[in-house]
Amino acid sequence: MAKHSASVNDQGGFLWGLLGFCLPIVGLILFLIWREERPLTAKAAGMGALISVIINVVFSIIYVAMAGAAFATL
Repeated sequence: MAKHSASVNDQGGFLWGLLGFCLPIVGLILFLIWREERPLTAKAAGMGALISVIINVVFSIIYVAMAGAAFATL
C-alpha cells in the first residue's frame, strides 16, 4: 500500500471497540482495513470483535451443557 503524506488521526477509541463488540464482522473488517494505516483504531475494533466472539463461544458451551443436563434428567 502507498503511504499517505497527510497525517491520520489514530487515537484508538472506545467506540470503535464497542462497534467491534456489537458487530464482530464489522470489527474484523475494520481491523483488516486499518491495521497499517490506523493501528490503534484497528486494534480497538479487532479486540472488540475478538472479545465478542470469545464471550459468544463461552455462552454457547454453557447453553449446550445445560441443555444436555436437562435432557439427561428426562
